[in-house]
Amino acid sequence: MRRMPAPAPEPATTQPRMTAFRNSLDIAKPPAATRVVAAMSGGVDSSVVAALLKREGYDVVGVTLQLYDHGAAVHRAGACCAGQDIHDARRVAETIGIPHYVLDYESRFRDAVIERFAESYLAGETPIPCVECNRTVKFRDLLDLAKELGADALATGHYVLSRDLGDGHRGLFRAADASRDQSYFLYATTQEQLDLLRFPLGHIDKAQTRALAAELGLAIADKPDSQDICFVPNGRYADVIERLKPGAARPGDIVHLDGRILGHHDGVLHYTVGQRKGLGISASEPLYVLRLDADDARVIVGPREALSVGEIRLRDLNWLGEMPLDALPQEGLDVAVRVRSTRAPREARLFRDEDGLRIELASDEEGVSPGQACVIYADAGPGSRVLGGGTILRRPLALPAAPSPAALALS
Repeated sequence: MRRMPAPAPEPATTQPRMTAFRNSLDIAKPPAATRVVAAMSGGVDSSVVAALLKREGYDVVGVTLQLYDHGAAVHRAGACCAGQDIHDARRVAETIGIPHYVLDYESRFRDAVIERFAESYLAGETPIPCVECNRTVKFRDLLDLAKELGADALATGHYVLSRDLGDGHRGLFRAADASRDQSYFLYATTQEQLDLLRFPLGHIDKAQTRALAAELGLAIADKPDSQDICFVPNGRYADVIERLKPGAARPGDIVHLDGRILGHHDGVLHYTVGQRKGLGISASEPLYVLRLDADDARVIVGPREALSVGEIRLRDLNWLGEMPLDALPQEGLDVAVRVRSTRAPREARLFRDEDGLRIELASDEEGVSPGQACVIYADAGPGSRVLGGGTILRRPLALPAAPSPAALALS
């Protein structure tokens, strides 16, 4: 096994350190004296980041994380952090001439991401495991490793921007290419993590990245993008959850908001809020999933207008704004929010009251699901700053009464 490289030595000098010069990573060192750990997933984006940094003369160390049992993903297009992708990352590292290490983080990934994903689904939520993966395994644990290696920065292939705020800290901003912007998935990045992270691709688009891969001689220039949930083969969430939590899925009723029982289901984990197709029921009107009532094993459905939400409350908040939350004005703060990764930021107002944070939307949103993220931006414009975000709490909804245990026994 190859030994990890020792921390890069400080350049010997008897002259005062020059602080006016800053390299392309906004660090006051020459590239050759700047050690960077490049997180290499085996995809095009992270490979280009590592190759660009090497070409600029940085002291680059490539690290790939093996995150899950890759048996089902070795030959699956769109997988990441397993099988073929590890091989691809190793091949890129050899091509550009940098040391490369593969770290087995399977147990950490299972505990921090997969188990929480399953528990959230069984509780009637729609979780985003990519947010949890970035916050914990990729940024927390990998940044700890980068510090141990004496690195000045950890560079990733995410499409997002960070900038020096002039106070010793960095801010997080939407990518230049709005169609590739990944700030929604990075809102939970802490200030400490953000100060050490660098995102060299945030100012370009995917076509430019692929062109750079070809220019740099990388064999993976045309490799397909990875899918969002890497450990879910074929998008079958229920299969993964049932394997992790055997017998946890309870069958129950599909109930109209007015109390009518319209059908039956094999577990709330097979449904998501806002879903219309595949409900397994027939009705005279289009019906949508409004609530997953995990406690009583019920799927509550109703008309589309019942999906509209004008107010959102959050838990597990991560705040990156300069204004402390307890200093929010009583009249609220004008912001913009995203309640799904596929939607653009929309105008809203942020309040703090005795129950925590409250977001009033300028116009109602549909399909706001508990467990999803609500990301808060300074405004709705391009390149706007990320102020933070949190997990969406279940909204108030007048539900039909659930049958009593006695009634169930007689049925």
